[in-house]
Amino acid sequence: MSHPSRPFRQVNVFSATPTGGNPVAVVHGADGLTDEQLAAFARWTNLSETTFLLDPTEAGWDAGADYRVRIWTPGGELPFAGHPTLGTAHAWLEAGGVPRGPDVVQECGVGLVRVRREDTGAGQRLAFAGPPLTRSGAVDDADVEQIARSLRLGVSDVVRSAWVDNGPGWVAVQLRDAGTVLGLEPDLVAMGDLKLGVVGEYPSGHGSGDADAPAVEVRAFVPSIGVGEDPVTGSLNAGLGQWLAGDVLPSSYVASQGTALGRAGRVHVEKLSDGEVWVGGDTFTTIVGEVTL
Repeated sequence: MSHPSRPFRQVNVFSATPTGGNPVAVVHGADGLTDEQLAAFARWTNLSETTFLLDPTEAGWDAGADYRVRIWTPGGELPFAGHPTLGTAHAWLEAGGVPRGPDVVQECGVGLVRVRREDTGAGQRLAFAGPPLTRSGAVDDADVEQIARSLRLGVSDVVRSAWVDNGPGWVAVQLRDAGTVLGLEPDLVAMGDLKLGVVGEYPSGHGSGDADAPAVEVRAFVPSIGVGEDPVTGSLNAGLGQWLAGDVLPSSYVASQGTALGRAGRVHVEKLSDGEVWVGGDTFTTIVGEVTL
């Protein structure tokens, strides 16, 4: 049986270095692969996400999509995820993709997502427009109790909580400070099916003079999809920005994530006056080659 090879890239996202941030595996020209092949390769890479670049659907093309992407974890497919969006756009552009408009337009499970290129003065950064939340608002007492238990904290340690789901299923809590977030040693069994984001603020003036000094520390726990802790998470940071930016947090800020895993990611969050949230980060291709599926 013939197994044709396809171009492949492994792109590091939310870091300008080869081994910081969060990697995503990107398979180009994935049209014709079966769901079983996609799932098997995602399990094989054992990364938090693996993406597959395809031609847009007819409806997506008519709506302006430049490409379509399917996003898989080791445990199944996601309708949307942030770091795979940026990593896939980076891979598509690097392979010679030319967007039809000023922004790259990605078709995925939640519809169309725009990706823009930003000049930082030291290079180019990609940012995506956070899709609308599919679930927001208050978290019920039983879920807050489960969250606190899974974090080995008391309910009183949770400063505020909210659903911030833009596809993957995120629920989020704010803790009293970044140090508390970094010190967490969660009980992943008690977490069950929760996709849990945790955020805590750094003290005012932390890292002053550093343009990438973080305002908050973020961690993401997703044991139900085969990933205990995700190093750096675009979709969660988009949801947190929609929830907290311009109110609890500044309308523009930097989030640190991955510190507890030695990955030092930086996520740039900006909430516009119309409420739209953009989530950006550096991207870096670490591996280029071919993959046989």
